[in-house]
Amino acid sequence: MELIELISDAYDRLKKRVRHSELIYSHYYSELLGLPLHFKCENLQRTGSFKIRGALNFMTSQPREKLQHGVITASAGNHAQGVAFSADLLSVAATVYMPEITPPQKVQATRDYGAEVVLIGRNFDEACAAAVAAQRQSGALFVHPFDDELVMAGQGTIALEILEDLPDLRNVIIPVGGGGLIAGMAAALRERAPHVRIIGVESSAAPSMSASFAAKKPVEQPVRVTLADGIAVKLPGSRTVPIICDLVDEIIQVEEEDIALAIVSLLEKTKMLVEGAGAVTLAAILNRRIPNLEGKTVCLLSGGNIDVKTISQVVERGLIAGGRYLRLVVELDDHPGALATLAENIAATRANIFHITHDRRSKSLAIGRTDVSLELETRGYEHIKEIVGYLEGKGYKLTVV
Repeated sequence: MELIELISDAYDRLKKRVRHSELIYSHYYSELLGLPLHFKCENLQRTGSFKIRGALNFMTSQPREKLQHGVITASAGNHAQGVAFSADLLSVAATVYMPEITPPQKVQATRDYGAEVVLIGRNFDEACAAAVAAQRQSGALFVHPFDDELVMAGQGTIALEILEDLPDLRNVIIPVGGGGLIAGMAAALRERAPHVRIIGVESSAAPSMSASFAAKKPVEQPVRVTLADGIAVKLPGSRTVPIICDLVDEIIQVEEEDIALAIVSLLEKTKMLVEGAGAVTLAAILNRRIPNLEGKTVCLLSGGNIDVKTISQVVERGLIAGGRYLRLVVELDDHPGALATLAENIAATRANIFHITHDRRSKSLAIGRTDVSLELETRGYEHIKEIVGYLEGKGYKLTVV
């Protein structure tokens, strides 16, 4: 059966079981970018990401006897929850292998759906190898996170929903990891709306799809720690890559600072919580990584599963990337009134002091001197230059941290 037929079947199979996620027009970003921009909000999907579509489509397509020994999979988090939810729905045992660095929120959410979780390996690929080895011994059915046609078909239903809600779509921007999401969506779009420009976005810390796209075959690449952990894959799929090379227009990369800034921007401007893998699409647009965008454009926000600790780190990093946060160390005379005078000078620049600490113990300090560490709220890079220039003009010795 052709992939487009599998996608049509998946659409009928899933429409009463998964959320037809919202397609939201963004007035703010449309005006900012001069582009009619919509968000496809899979961060609002059941289990918090699109992955439920592929997992549930795969499992509900299987004869019951194939599920009698349970299912097993590997995941950085979102596919894990999709499999766990689907297994619980079908009363099937599930075991999920996850990298040791998986955010605790994703681990706990998977356990909450009833799955057994095994933490193993430094990254997804090592966890996947362990899962495959365990599957051979257990006889459980392996549910691949991306390199399976039924999984791709489930993810492809997103494209059918978009076309239903926005028939005059011109561009769609999709996160890319192993390739199951973009392969499924591209198959549907090329069949139903061949004029649509399809753009994949990955983190520069996990550039395997860019390399594979250029080579027209799966190419393994090293993976660094990234905010976009959900798309951090060393080797894309042997089934997904040929489809992507044939149907997708381009694959681009974004940097970690771009991703952090996009997460913070989405929180502030749309009040939506989106994980790093889901925010790469907006990051690409905000940083002008995609040339010649015209017409109605959809950014897929693929997931919203991000833990509280990561949120705090991302917010700080995003504020720094946007020039809205400044850390300074200022050397002062250690006498009454010196700190008050410094605070008055900072107030004159209209910066807001978040946090302040003293350090009189540094070996590099002369007797009678103190270091004051300041964390300031700022209004952008020009404001930061103004603050530093003003304080230096007042004779302060300072270091930007």
